[in-house]
Amino acid sequence: MNSASATALLVIDAQESFRQRPDEWASTANPDAVGNIARLVDHARLVGDPVAWITHSEPGSGGVFDPTLGFVRVFAELDPHDDEIAVTKTTVNAFSSTDLEHRLRELDVTKVVICGIRTEQCCETTARMASDLGFEVEFVTDATTTSAIEASGALSAVSGDEILRRTESILSARGFATVIRTADRVGVAV
Repeated sequence: MNSASATALLVIDAQESFRQRPDEWASTANPDAVGNIARLVDHARLVGDPVAWITHSEPGSGGVFDPTLGFVRVFAELDPHDDEIAVTKTTVNAFSSTDLEHRLRELDVTKVVICGIRTEQCCETTARMASDLGFEVEFVTDATTTSAIEASGALSAVSGDEILRRTESILSARGFATVIRTADRVGVAV
């Protein structure tokens, strides 16, 4: 890990908990997200940027995010290394319930690259928080994914693709992040 690096890759909630919801996981808006996350991880390691693995935990919930069930772990195929940053959050964003900001600042990180699961929830919220904390933010939309939101009462359903586009628009137009694609970061077509 390059301690002089100004950029860190934040891999948010790319964890087995989501695969425990097979119907939802099968209909994810971006089935290429995990492959794109792997490309970003490989690139970060190649150029010496720190990689931070963030998982989400809901202790005592009895659900797929309850750590006692064993699903609060990074997808094995992403191969997190023991010397990389690893934090487990209990809030939507990756900063409020962890020491992630402190750990990034110790490494002189000024820019974060965000990818992971739940584009509009944990990924977008982390991007907004990182921006508020003064980090430059790149949001790699094709290395995120989410699921549709079903209609409820008077509210219309929102497709996963609509959520992806909305998140890009909000983050970019409001100045929270620069929205990019995996190829923009790794320098090759994917």
